Amino acid sequence: MTHSELKAVLSPFRAAASSATGEGLRAALGQVVAPDATLRLCHPFGEVTGPQGWFDTALGPLLAAMPDLERRDMILLAGTTPEGQDWIGCMGNYLGTFAASFLDIPPTGHLAHMRYHEFFRVEAGRVVEIQAIWDIPELMMQAGVWPMGPQLGSFLATPAPMTQDGLAPGGDGSATMAHVLAMLTDLCRHPADPDPAVMNLPHYWHPRCNWYGPAGIGTGRGIAGFRHWHQIPFLRGMPDRGLDSGGLHSHWIAEGAYTCETGWPNMRMTITGDGWLGIAPSGQRITLRSLDFWRMEDGLIRENWVLVDLLDMWAQIGVDVLGRMREFGKVRSLAPVPLPEGLS
Repeated sequence: MTHSELKAVLSPFRAAASSATGEGLRAALGQVVAPDATLRLCHPFGEVTGPQGWFDTALGPLLAAMPDLERRDMILLAGTTPEGQDWIGCMGNYLGTFAASFLDIPPTGHLAHMRYHEFFRVEAGRVVEIQAIWDIPELMMQAGVWPMGPQLGSFLATPAPMTQDGLAPGGDGSATMAHVLAMLTDLCRHPADPDPAVMNLPHYWHPRCNWYGPAGIGTGRGIAGFRHWHQIPFLRGMPDRGLDSGGLHSHWIAEGAYTCETGWPNMRMTITGDGWLGIAPSGQRITLRSLDFWRMEDGLIRENWVLVDLLDMWAQIGVDVLGRMREFGKVRSLAPVPLPEGLS
């Protein structure tokens, strides 16, 4: 299928979710998602089947928490992977008035945002597989009940691409994909080679790049910001990252200046050194699900949107983040927040 044909498959869902209602979402999902589709959702949702499974497990509860829910795509890519699979990749924000609790996160009564990276595999005009991460920690932070260590990077509502062309990039993306793959290859040369210069970051990254990490890690500005607020603690805590890829696989597509990757999981490593994100160095072997988008400018990576299923990572080492959150916020009310029209 062409890029346009693939994107058209998802159009009914995108339209219904832009001003979501339960009836509209259920109808659109039934049209777009195959009844036996496999949906791989971030922790704590897990793996579900078919359109009703997605609505009942995740989309329906989110709509109940944000009755005026809207889904805003900021990047929309489609294409065929080198292995011959057709995929669509979406990056954007779910927005709405946080009026009722979600996963026991207490409501705020204010507009809230939650980034999503959602990937859809298409066969015969229907979605047959979904891999999706929602930035649930982002909602916890807005509600003031984040129970883990403070993030090093900045906290912000993740922006759209600077060029505002993420929904219609167009063009051959093979050079973009090749550049990013070469960058990732060079990243893995360190720390086996102890000299950080072997990663050759200035060859790949724009000096004013933005690295938009998930809540819990945060955003870094420029190569120095990327190094200090993400890469250095990441490598200290898990120096063997990227060295054992056996049995792991990623799906890559690209259009024009954009490329994206989804993997479930696509990284394996061991928490050692001085730990990571405030986690003690347990020697625990973990996998990471990382769903990423890159935009290039003037031959360099200018923006990189990264979502990692951090709640799943903590669960692998025996830490129930949502349970800690419930303890942290047990004096907070989970009752819906009434918002009268304000005319009296």
